[in-house]
Amino acid sequence: MTHIPHPDSPGIAVKCAVVTVSDTRSQQTDKSGQLIQELLRNANHSIEAYTILKDEPVQIQEQIERLGQQSSLDVVIFNGGTGIAPRDTTYDTLERMIEKTLPGFGELFRFLSYQEIGSRAIASRAVAGVYQQKLIFSLPGSSNAVRLAMEKLILPELVHLVGQLRQSKTTPSG
Repeated sequence: MTHIPHPDSPGIAVKCAVVTVSDTRSQQTDKSGQLIQELLRNANHSIEAYTILKDEPVQIQEQIERLGQQSSLDVVIFNGGTGIAPRDTTYDTLERMIEKTLPGFGELFRFLSYQEIGSRAIASRAVAGVYQQKLIFSLPGSSNAVRLAMEKLILPELVHLVGQLRQSKTTPSG
């Protein structure tokens, strides 16, 4: 049973961007990117941007910088490029850019993955954090991994986490 520490504000719609990092996928074959969008829409969140990038560090960095400048955007969800193969560069690029890391996301994701796929979960470099007042999630490209992360971790906490970031935009620090 999942414990929810306190209820989230009802009716908050989160504005999201979805970025698939792949050298081979197209919009027609991007099942994981489509699944992320479907799950977000089913939870009454909006998709403000969707793109597919090659697994090239410069393209990933430029995309996150562009999305970071969109003040209305709350969340960017990347999928793909989180393994250890030579072409998997999403984690390396995002890890350098994330300003605050949410280590619990990667830890819990790997724990849940271990329960489904066993020791292969150690190869996942799924990560989450904050960049330019936006939540950043980076998931593996597998549709099963995407569903697991979205349903068990991201969707249950999305409104709460975005609420914390929105609060920090309006609360003066002192």
